[in-house]
Amino acid sequence: MNLKLLLLCLFLAVLLVPAELKRKKHKHHHRDHEGHGPGHKHHEKKGRVEDILRDVFFEILEGAGDDDDDDDEHGNSEWVFELQEPEGQCNPNPCLNNGVCEQKGKRKFECDCPKPFRGKKCQKGPKRCKRGRCGRGECVLTSTPPFYECKCKEPFQPPRCTHFSLCEPNPCKNGGKCIKDGNDFDCLCPMGYRGRFCHVGPNDCYVEDGESYRGNVSETDDLRECLHWNSYFILENGADPFNSFEDKDGLGPHNFCRNPDGDEMPWCFFRQGRRLSWDYCDVTECLTPTVFSGVVPTEIVLTGANPTAPTPQPTTPTVTSKPTASKPSMPGKPTQAPQPSTTEKPTQAPQLTLTPAVGTPNATVPVQQFATCGQPQPKKTVTRIFGGLKVPPGAAPWQVSLQMRSKNSNNPYRHICGGVLIESCWVLTAGHCIEQMKDMQVVVGGLSLNTKESTEQTLKVEEAIVHENYRESPAAVYNDIALLRLRGTDGVCANETQLVKTACLPDAQLPDGMECTISGWGATEDSQFGSNHLLEANVMLISQERCSERQVYGGVLTNSMFCAGYLQGGVDSCQGDSGGPLTCNQNNSKVIYGLVSWGDQCGRKNKPGVYTRVTHFLDWIKSKTQAASR
Repeated sequence: MNLKLLLLCLFLAVLLVPAELKRKKHKHHHRDHEGHGPGHKHHEKKGRVEDILRDVFFEILEGAGDDDDDDDEHGNSEWVFELQEPEGQCNPNPCLNNGVCEQKGKRKFECDCPKPFRGKKCQKGPKRCKRGRCGRGECVLTSTPPFYECKCKEPFQPPRCTHFSLCEPNPCKNGGKCIKDGNDFDCLCPMGYRGRFCHVGPNDCYVEDGESYRGNVSETDDLRECLHWNSYFILENGADPFNSFEDKDGLGPHNFCRNPDGDEMPWCFFRQGRRLSWDYCDVTECLTPTVFSGVVPTEIVLTGANPTAPTPQPTTPTVTSKPTASKPSMPGKPTQAPQPSTTEKPTQAPQLTLTPAVGTPNATVPVQQFATCGQPQPKKTVTRIFGGLKVPPGAAPWQVSLQMRSKNSNNPYRHICGGVLIESCWVLTAGHCIEQMKDMQVVVGGLSLNTKESTEQTLKVEEAIVHENYRESPAAVYNDIALLRLRGTDGVCANETQLVKTACLPDAQLPDGMECTISGWGATEDSQFGSNHLLEANVMLISQERCSERQVYGGVLTNSMFCAGYLQGGVDSCQGDSGGPLTCNQNNSKVIYGLVSWGDQCGRKNKPGVYTRVTHFLDWIKSKTQAASR
């Protein structure tokens, strides 16, 4: 009997230990490159050609790419601006792509668009890349005619990536040997070199956070191929690539990993199914800090526009597609995304900063926490267009991960919903996220679900208050709002840092047609792939009249709800977690205008996301938070 028990334990250990190691993978890692010599297949990938042939985004279409299609790739069609004339001021300039704004009265404006851009906000540009234009390759934007280029997926060959040739020419760099393997190939790399194409040298590493990294790693930590930075899949709305992707941060017409936004280490975008995502890269931290990080291969040349950053000749083709994302269906609970275990004791950032008191030498007084709201302080201002998806550190400091586990158990907490921090001890979320018979905690200050970050704070939920009139029906979710009171000491729960701040509550209704932002990890019950990293997307506020039309949601909407997104569907209408924030600009601050509530599937035409209207519940929020403080 004891032998059977021992064997069972060993079997469970074999299953569980690798998963635990995966969850605890660290970001700043060193890698032993011994054994990466001849005969070592570091990135052996069977069936690569077959995978490309099955991929809908690499389908060869007759006549594809013969003409330019000016339809907006991302669904931001002109109709959405015709809900009403655009409202707002010319400062800041609402016109995209260097459009010139002209004020029309107190509340209207008009954009004079430079060619070839058009639209009410100059948001529409020529569609240089469309599916099938590049065959089995990635279509990237360029700054010279014809303004696009095909980057073929090996072993498919230029110019149109419609036929393939194994090992001729040799795709392996730095003396690597190409070995045919059926309809595929592998590169045998010389000692010290690695990567699918032997393009990563022995001294390719980064220092500190990798902002200066200019090496050649082009795969994520999970060995997914990076997208080119000038991929049309990343650049929005026909943006001018010369102004958008060639900059001092080392971004350019290549797919090498970089850190342009002050994150913890180099990263890149990749395609996951039909969805654009990002991850940290399979790059090593330098053992000894050096001035230069990475090896410049002989193919790399320096451009006059960016003399400090190499512009590599592309070696690893990647994938293009129109991104889609996930949105909660109504009603019901999101699928639980795996979350690493956390300690029972809440973790918090360093305590209040002390400064000298005025008129009192050598005396100190605590700085008031959360004295202002809605004022993000991202680590680095990102000027290039990131498709509105990656959230730079500090750009959404009120974002909360709501996590649960079985009551009084030692099970790991799992991410369930999003939320928004509105006070040190209060979080706003959706009512349908709450399960009263569960242990709950929130994590603020973090961007990743699968790694423990030094910036995050973990706080237990003392009490969950769901709206008294919350109810679900087969058609909708009503009064979908809840407050979480956090456990703290002397009225202090979350501590304010650069990555932890509060969002403001709105004080008035905002105009239809206004563009706002939603954020979350997308780990909902309808998502095929929940993201481990925080993402964001822009959505447009849709009028109640339009959203109540028969072909949209009919008569199920109440004044406690509103729609946002794009009626033609697409990524912008279904990005984010249940309970997560929809924030808008009001009085030069970010206000929490809505909470992700429900919707009819994801990205479906005439079925935009439905959000809890926070302005409808201001008195309720005030009454609950004030009653608890007495």
